[in-house]
Amino acid sequence: MENLPEPLRVVAQELAKLPGLGPKSALRIALTMLKMPKEKVTGIGQSVIDLRDKLCICEQCASITDTCPCKICSDPKREHDKLCLVSEWDSLLAIEEMGLYRGYYLVLGGLLSPLDGVTPQQLEFQKLEERLAKDEVKELILALGATVDAEATASFIKNMVESKFPGIELSRLAQGIPIGSEVKYTDKETLRQSLEYRQKL
Repeated sequence: MENLPEPLRVVAQELAKLPGLGPKSALRIALTMLKMPKEKVTGIGQSVIDLRDKLCICEQCASITDTCPCKICSDPKREHDKLCLVSEWDSLLAIEEMGLYRGYYLVLGGLLSPLDGVTPQQLEFQKLEERLAKDEVKELILALGATVDAEATASFIKNMVESKFPGIELSRLAQGIPIGSEVKYTDKETLRQSLEYRQKL
């Protein structure tokens, strides 16, 4: 990239910092933007600025929003007694897109990971406790995934809920063998969880 004109090189280098973009892809995007009408490129630049300036974190659920509280938290038709805990905002989007869940959410902001230095103080556990202390939530649904960090986080939450809020029912998304898979090809951890969280017929 050293041989590129300075403005083009700077844009390509900045784009290459985005996840999933290498130097070649970043340069292609920069060259594409160079060919666009000035108004269109200005619009792209302004939308990036607006992304930072016009979005905020919802004070109730900690999700990304352009209004506070967010549209989900301000919807009185949702089920007040259900709270779904997700690690990141994109998990909330995935669940919401299905249109099956009508309760509220709380975005934890990540998962506990001692190896990466992520402690309970860095996540939204204080907000979770405050929400549960209002005595509205009857069921806390853990939608954290099935990684080692997710299991550690779920265990931490289970201990906290059992000690401080014993009246709250704790549940998690069903985990196990995907539809279309055979038991003999299933990895041991998935098989273990399938047995552990088996459902009655």
